[in-house]
Amino acid sequence: MNEFMRIAAEEAREGIYAGHGGPFGCVIVKNGAIIGKGHNEVIKQNDPTCHGEMMAIRSACRNTGSFDLSGCELYTTAEPCPMCFGAIMWANIGRVYYGCTVTDTAGIGFRDEQFYNTSRDDMTETDRQECLEIFEEYKQLRNRKNY
Repeated sequence: MNEFMRIAAEEAREGIYAGHGGPFGCVIVKNGAIIGKGHNEVIKQNDPTCHGEMMAIRSACRNTGSFDLSGCELYTTAEPCPMCFGAIMWANIGRVYYGCTVTDTAGIGFRDEQFYNTSRDDMTETDRQECLEIFEEYKQLRNRKNY
């Protein structure tokens, strides 16, 4: 087993035996060194965004003092869900290695599959003009930093 995946698996085990959430552990590596790790804490934190990848990204960002994780690799025990994949992209993580597939995850009772090709009919645009004004204010800031 790859050393980084082994550590991700240890993270997953730590979380499940502590009752924190599902069997999802993750590590983030830069230049051969782990800069962040985490496991699923959805139950522990009462927060549906506390997936293993999200916790590892938060850890890596704290440890590096940056929201930009360019040049990093991510090792996770399961294929990232769309939320986590979005966070991976926002963090500029270049390579993802995963163990179990979405089908494997469904096999232990998780519903990740339903999020992959979802359209929402319960979303409605409202007050766009007022919100565009805020966007314009942001656009005019001299020291703004896009990410």
